[in-house]
Amino acid sequence: MKYTTLPNTDIKVSKICLGTMTWGNQNTQEEGFAQMDLALDKGINFFDTAELYPVPANAKTYAETERIIGNWFAKTGNRDKVILASKIVGPGDYTAHIRTNGFSKEALYEAVNNSLKRLQTDYIDLYQLHWPERSTNTFGTRDYKHNASDAWEDNFNEILRTLDELIKSGKIRHVGISNEKAWGTMRYLNESKMHDLPRMITIQNAYSLLNRTFEGDLAEISHREHIGLLAYSPMGFGVLSGKYIKGKAADNARLKLFPRFARYSSAQSTEATTRYLKIAEENGLSLAQMALAFVNTRPFLTSNIIGATNLKQLEENIDSIYVELSDVVVKEINKVHADIPNPAP
Repeated sequence: MKYTTLPNTDIKVSKICLGTMTWGNQNTQEEGFAQMDLALDKGINFFDTAELYPVPANAKTYAETERIIGNWFAKTGNRDKVILASKIVGPGDYTAHIRTNGFSKEALYEAVNNSLKRLQTDYIDLYQLHWPERSTNTFGTRDYKHNASDAWEDNFNEILRTLDELIKSGKIRHVGISNEKAWGTMRYLNESKMHDLPRMITIQNAYSLLNRTFEGDLAEISHREHIGLLAYSPMGFGVLSGKYIKGKAADNARLKLFPRFARYSSAQSTEATTRYLKIAEENGLSLAQMALAFVNTRPFLTSNIIGATNLKQLEENIDSIYVELSDVVVKEINKVHADIPNPAP
């Protein structure tokens, strides 16, 4: 395994992070346990979860993933071997069954305290805001269109002050953002500087061969402000395994079970994936490992969040850390990107 550090800390994390959002829906607790055992054995010490998980979110399975992780900690005693990240849900119809008061002080305290109970731990190493409260273009919406009727009021300072209290109480160690844009990222960072408040050290956004939008303004912010990317969906919901193009997807594959998750299934994404598959096969690589290896080497990356529904997939994904892409392969990848840029924003 290869390791890096969470920005502005001395916390060493594996450059491959174990994603967990299928546990409790596509995967049983027993399967989740097996994935954590394998990941730890392969050198992964960084796990990412959220109170929202598993997905798709609903009241019946709410927070089951955190419960599974907590049960594994209780069974194995491995809490001290893991750098643990979790998240509070953002507001919206999708999460109304959880709470409706956004990132208020009451919401943050409730979310952290309940996550700690489910995770059977006294602290969370990295606590993240799952998506912004304000109206902006997230989750596959390409362009920002201003919503003049958005009721949101600027509360960056209030959020950071509450997070500061939670850090000082020992319940969380560090904070990060997710699905955030350049403006929101800089507002948090500047608020921290101006008022000596906790600093967002990571940003967890989508990044893959099909979505390289992070390479715009956010890449510059990442480098200049030292905020690290935790890349999610590096396989584009499994599309970048090539299994859907080849017709080899199992019955429990995510897009077979949940076809409404169409972010990576457009005609342009399929065309780009077909071309990436050809590059991989011509160079003796699996598409999955080529896709992950590309993400692993990005200079703004802190960790690449991988997930799988079975141990064979998981092992292949973890082993992408050892794959070196030649200059020829990278040049061919960039040619596809130039022809079909960001088909799944």
